Amino acid sequence: MTERIVEFHDEVARRLAQLTCTAEEGGFDAAIELLSETVAADGVIHAFGTGHSEAFAMEIAGRAGGLIPTNKVALRDVVIRGNRDVSALTGFPPLERDPEIGDELFSTILREPQDAFIIASNSGVNGSIVGMALRAKAAGHPVIAVTSLQHTSRVTPTHPSGKRLSEIADIVIDNLAPYGDAVLSGSTPVGAVSSITSAFIAQLLTVGISERLERAGQAPPVFLSANIPGGDEHNRRHETHYGERIRRIA
Repeated sequence: MTERIVEFHDEVARRLAQLTCTAEEGGFDAAIELLSETVAADGVIHAFGTGHSEAFAMEIAGRAGGLIPTNKVALRDVVIRGNRDVSALTGFPPLERDPEIGDELFSTILREPQDAFIIASNSGVNGSIVGMALRAKAAGHPVIAVTSLQHTSRVTPTHPSGKRLSEIADIVIDNLAPYGDAVLSGSTPVGAVSSITSAFIAQLLTVGISERLERAGQAPPVFLSANIPGGDEHNRRHETHYGERIRRIA
């Protein structure tokens, strides 16, 4: 068991080191510049992911140490803010594979022209993901993708457009997960890494955006932990500026 733990650690650490090198060499600069310009222009960053990739959106939007002008988009919004019955969230095939849900979900988002979208999907081929990316692009918003280039290149798109997320986005960031996500071989592969690498990517982007805004003389609008003195007051004061454009749901 100990050997497997060390092997998994090494697989994760190698990928985090590679992402760090990419960031140091400027590989994330285009995404950081785009998102910095969005924030500087009073725009909102809309983050979307389904399944385990929703964790990426949670790293981008609404957390301590994260940017305030961020909005997490989730499939359940079509129930909470749309017209779908709650049964849609437990049907089969899963809602994330519905090629038409992207349009419906997009219509629930309060947007401004200067807003940007960042969409995470390990496979990059499910209908909801591709549909959302297409709608955002059609509406004139830039799209950043976080996906596994190794995985997405080996699977068939399910959206009627025949496109992958990586083929739609303006900027593509590879989360370095292997085909199938799990890195430890065996009778059944285990040890998925995409959630870990994607969370690291989210934080690298946040750090980079904050640094760029500071260099431009603009204080980055960042959440404080709600569990420290003054945190709630600080956060509410800044959130009020964006109103319903940034939605926080329990």
